[in-house]
Order: sequence, then structure tokens, then C-alpha cells
Amino acid sequence: MSNIFIQLLLIGLVSGIAGGMFGIGCGAIMIPAMVLIIGLDQKLATGTSVAAQILPIGILAALVYQRNGNLNIKYALIIAVGLIVGNFFGALFANQPFISSELMKKLYGIFVLMIGIRYLLSN
Repeated sequence: MSNIFIQLLLIGLVSGIAGGMFGIGCGAIMIPAMVLIIGLDQKLATGTSVAAQILPIGILAALVYQRNGNLNIKYALIIAVGLIVGNFFGALFANQPFISSELMKKLYGIFVLMIGIRYLLSN
């Protein structure tokens, strides 16, 4: 498997886990990951994220991004596989008896803070 394939699948998986755990839009995870880890342009990452979440919420936005050359459908499909699996495991983890609402708040806060710091420190 190629390095990019594994990176995209992991982005989908982590996004899915966080989506299942925190109920957040996966784009908040996928877009920074594609920009900071893979090095995609912000618009291309946004279009690819929208396409990965296509059923049913992103179809019109994905068409606009596609028309403007800001969508990689292959990447979006690979991420979508990770999203399906990751959401399931994220939901399973978040609903364990040892995971309290307070712990979830702290985990989410740490996660968002780490992304913010990484964005602020990147070129």
C-alpha cells in the first residue's frame, strides 16, 4: 500500500472516531489533517472533505468544488471508508462505562487545542 493511501485511511479513521466520540463534523478533523500532514491546498482539502461526507449532506457543495478543480474524488472515497469504521469505533469507545462526560470534555478540548496550535505554528 502506498504511503498516501495509508495516510488518507488513517485521516478517515481518526475523523470517524472523533465524530463518533464527540459528534463533531468530521471536516474539522479531515481538513487540518489533509493540509498539515499531506500538504493539500486548503480549498482542495475542503472539497475532498465534503466529497468524503457526500451521503447526503455534501453533494451540492462537492459539485461546486469539482467544477472549480478543488476535489480529489479518489482521496474522498478512501477517507469515507475510514469514516465508516472510525465512527463505529469512536461511538463504542465513547459509550464505555469508564468514559465520563467530564473526560469527554477534556479529551475534546485537548484535541481542538492541539489542532489550533498546529495551525498557528505551520507555514
